[in-house]
Amino acid sequence: MPRIPTGVLVDTTPLRVSPTYRRLWWGLGVANFGTQLTVVAVGLQVYAITGSTLAVGVLGICALVPLVLLGLYGGALVDAYDRRRVALLSALVLWAATAGIALQAWLALDTVGLLYGLVAVQSAASAVHNPARSAIIPRLLDKTLVPAANALGTLAWSVALTVGPLAGAALVAVWGYAEAYTVDVLLFTVALWAVWRLPPIPPEPDPLAQAERPTEAGGPSSGAPGVPTHGAGRRPRGRVVGLASVLDGLRYLATRPNVRTTFVVDLAAMVLAMPRVVFPAVGVLYLGGGEVTTGILTAGIATGGILAGLFSGALTRVRWQGQVIVWAITAWGLSVAAFGGTLVTVGSTSPEQVLTVALVVAFLALAGAGAADAISSVFRQTILQTATPDAMRGRLQGIFIVVVAGGPRLGDLVVGADAGLVGEGWAAVIGGLLCVAVVWFVVRRQPRFWAYDARDPQP
Repeated sequence: MPRIPTGVLVDTTPLRVSPTYRRLWWGLGVANFGTQLTVVAVGLQVYAITGSTLAVGVLGICALVPLVLLGLYGGALVDAYDRRRVALLSALVLWAATAGIALQAWLALDTVGLLYGLVAVQSAASAVHNPARSAIIPRLLDKTLVPAANALGTLAWSVALTVGPLAGAALVAVWGYAEAYTVDVLLFTVALWAVWRLPPIPPEPDPLAQAERPTEAGGPSSGAPGVPTHGAGRRPRGRVVGLASVLDGLRYLATRPNVRTTFVVDLAAMVLAMPRVVFPAVGVLYLGGGEVTTGILTAGIATGGILAGLFSGALTRVRWQGQVIVWAITAWGLSVAAFGGTLVTVGSTSPEQVLTVALVVAFLALAGAGAADAISSVFRQTILQTATPDAMRGRLQGIFIVVVAGGPRLGDLVVGADAGLVGEGWAAVIGGLLCVAVVWFVVRRQPRFWAYDARDPQP
């Protein structure tokens, strides 16, 4: 059997050289698995209580609204306070909310409103915790290792997204809701321990604030880089945690075309060509198999992400990262269009049996889309982390969280509306091709992004 070159496999150097990063990666990987487990279990419990698909759908709104509203403010907190403390406090809130979900199940309260509220608290805490966690990683590793760290993070997330829901459904079926939630509480405790073991990570001085703030002697500040002398966890003088700080982050993004373009092209991919909303109909009208087919198609995207992560070794040495993002999103759009083309070919015939060959083709197309999205994610995150100064990194990570969370949900609305007009197959075809056209239009308008050089990261 031929050996796979080691340079092709995922680069584990960050795990070897940084014990702190290694603990964080394992802790968060385990926690993500538990989170996905709970997402499925909560949905099943809400449906068991209400018998309403709409009630299950409201869970998504309860999670999205706090994430969007607090995502930007959470990033401002990350830029103003010690990042270990912000991550730890938000993780404690997450742990408490998860424990509350487990407790309501053990007490058999069966109150949908309580579940909605606990999910909203989880999402609000995530809006602070996720930017803090992402902004911490570049402080633990040399910038040359950031792409490898992001590839490892994408791999762990893809595995959690694939295995977590299956485990959640299985645990509920075999044990029950309370036991499933308790497993998540125990798993998240590992992440809590990993964050606890982090060293203090106070934010670095804001160069813009340093330039504007006078020294005690009355002269201008030197703005020299380094670790601030204020105590860990205290807000640096001159930084305001509020609307002004959030607006500063948005204004900064408006003047940084390369970072801004990573957001624009991702929105193009997710809003125009996210196909997941059509999966339930595909299982009934096109390929047969109902819920099983829906699950297989959903797993296709995650499987592609896992494969891209496992064979990401060469990606971590890429220099022209903007070009890779453009080609990756192009591959995403074409893969989604190929998925739609498969549906158009077989037609909406409501088959009684699964159309196996068509299902395999559709699965492979979605796996290709998932792999392309994972590659794009690695480099979009890398550009954000390496081309943004530490003082702005939290706020831009907050914007990143809003884009990543909101884009696919807007995509559900857009592609769902298109499907109502032209059918599920043509909606995927049109969305995929339109995504490709928009991305290349954006790049033609922003040639600096195409020329982005990882050896000289410019925002």
